[in-house]
Amino acid sequence: MTQKNDIETRVNELRDLINKYDYAYYNEAESLVSDKEYDLLFKELQTLENANPHLIISNSPTQRVGGEPLKEFSQINHATPMLSLANTYSRKEVDDFINRVNKELNYKDIEYCCELKIDGVAVSIIYKEGKFYLGATRGDGFSGDDISHNLRTIKTIPLSIENTELRNFEVRGEAYMNISDFDEINKIRELQGEKLYANPRNTTAGSLKLLNSKETAKRKINFFAYYLHTNDINISNHSTGLELLKKSGFTINPAYKVCKNIEEIFEFIDYWDKSRNTLSFQIDGIVIKVNSLKEQDELGTVARSPKWAIAYKYEAERAETIVKDIVLQVGRTGAVSPVAELEPVLLAGSTISRATLHNYDFIQELDIRISDTVLIEKGGEIIPKVVKVVLEKRPPNSEKYTFPEYCPCETDSKLVRLEGEANYYCLSPNCPCQLRRTIEHFASREAMEIEGLGEKVVEQLFDLGYLKDISDIYNLKNHKDELLKIERWGKRSVDNILEAIERSKEKSFEKILFGLGIRFIGQGGAKLLARNFKDIDHIAKASYEDLTAVSEIGNKMAESIINYFQNEINIKMINKLKNYGLNFSQNVEKIDNTKEGIFGKTFVFTGELDSFSRSEAAKMIEKFGGKEVKSVSKNTNYVVVGTSPGSKYDKALKLGIEILNEKEFLELLT
Repeated sequence: MTQKNDIETRVNELRDLINKYDYAYYNEAESLVSDKEYDLLFKELQTLENANPHLIISNSPTQRVGGEPLKEFSQINHATPMLSLANTYSRKEVDDFINRVNKELNYKDIEYCCELKIDGVAVSIIYKEGKFYLGATRGDGFSGDDISHNLRTIKTIPLSIENTELRNFEVRGEAYMNISDFDEINKIRELQGEKLYANPRNTTAGSLKLLNSKETAKRKINFFAYYLHTNDINISNHSTGLELLKKSGFTINPAYKVCKNIEEIFEFIDYWDKSRNTLSFQIDGIVIKVNSLKEQDELGTVARSPKWAIAYKYEAERAETIVKDIVLQVGRTGAVSPVAELEPVLLAGSTISRATLHNYDFIQELDIRISDTVLIEKGGEIIPKVVKVVLEKRPPNSEKYTFPEYCPCETDSKLVRLEGEANYYCLSPNCPCQLRRTIEHFASREAMEIEGLGEKVVEQLFDLGYLKDISDIYNLKNHKDELLKIERWGKRSVDNILEAIERSKEKSFEKILFGLGIRFIGQGGAKLLARNFKDIDHIAKASYEDLTAVSEIGNKMAESIINYFQNEINIKMINKLKNYGLNFSQNVEKIDNTKEGIFGKTFVFTGELDSFSRSEAAKMIEKFGGKEVKSVSKNTNYVVVGTSPGSKYDKALKLGIEILNEKEFLELLT
């Protein structure tokens, strides 16, 4: 492979990774990697694209902000894009930023406003005639979800203001949760046997996207305003806007400072690096902005970020502790994960007693041993992990760690390492840990959303013999009298769980597919299967060729699906679920075949459309029997081109595919 092809391959790999992480972060409120790992990947992609401008496409992560809006909410277009900040962990890059601003503005005395970078969720709120009108998430930077009903529940957001000069305006800020309130939520969830939330930021994001605002109101979310846009009053600089917001009844972060030089900026950075654990909320860095709004306008923006601001991110905090033991956890797919049991230690405001060790290769690479002194850190301030062994403190009698030969749950089952896999696996179909985790997954919010059937409750019912597989969930109603006799189980809690189980029967086919826990089939894969095969019987009978004919289904996914449906235990369980009334077929909308220009045709969309998003356009053609495909080939019927089209447009020209502009596409639809 040539160097040119190597670069293009790496660029595509980076885009796929970043899109995956963006979707999880913005749409699922889940951080799959640490901030630093994400920023390094993003910077690598920027560097490669800058050096190879012919590879830049309009839908690259470097050309946009955030993720796609959720379907449950109506959409609001932002009057001006909600851009994201360029991040750095380097003091030299902060220095370079200051020098670049000085050079572009040709000024010697430029003020900067430094603020704490709250680890929360960015939102925009519109006020009309001094009253709260609507509020939205950042979304993709250009439009976001209308979450007005949830923002109204936040007590630190005024529903009306008294300032008679300020009437029509937009406020942007950060919704966040205090650490103590987050801990209280997790205490309640633990008592109820439910899975604990990962961190305050993700919990805030999920709370703002609840459909029931009464539930959001219980979460004690707060709000710091950090931006004001209005034509009512002339505002000369950013710090003046902050004080005007404060005067108008908004809560602003009091820890901001107007700095006149790089020395003052670094003093502010250093002070809060040492003092961040004294705050009641989490921060992950400092935001540095040019204070003058006129100068901000002169500097403008580049790609997805303003040129007048930068975020300096703090390194993850580290702590030293001792490995007391290494234990194994078995997941629902049989993957065995080693975990370090630690001497409890305070890190980033919380006490840590466990840390992930990833896999046996990781343990060998760092040569981690029981009784070792190690350094741990919170990756992205979320998941504790071991980063280094302090060799000089290693006991003289320590022994290398050897991975156990047998599963800790199914002691007769020998652990195996599959070809190309980093993990060891327990392959026993009767492994109690796998069965229990599969039931937990099925009942989870992302799948069947059976409230009250959390980790500890599943474990208790499993140990008592009421749950042996997923289908037993729907037989619990026949054990109601026995459940009422379980210690600390009252009539109300039993009724609530049974009602939630009954409601789960209404879940869609794709949710059930995801809940089954087929290896390599996530939420996206479940949607693909439901959309392309329509019901469980067609999936069960599908050949390898049938499955891989769907462009997004790869070899591993296809093999996993076939293996799953060849297992008689799984087939019997699915038949039981059918008898209990679960929905194992896709509700297919009737296709309108009256549009000959669309019915049976394939479409590729490239560039930005003015009238609707590309996902909305895809739904329109599906309604008339058309199909969206992601790549251009000789079999493509149409390529619909918006503004700033990417490489798909060039490929369509080469192949002689019919190209439609937005107006021509609309004519096809009407």
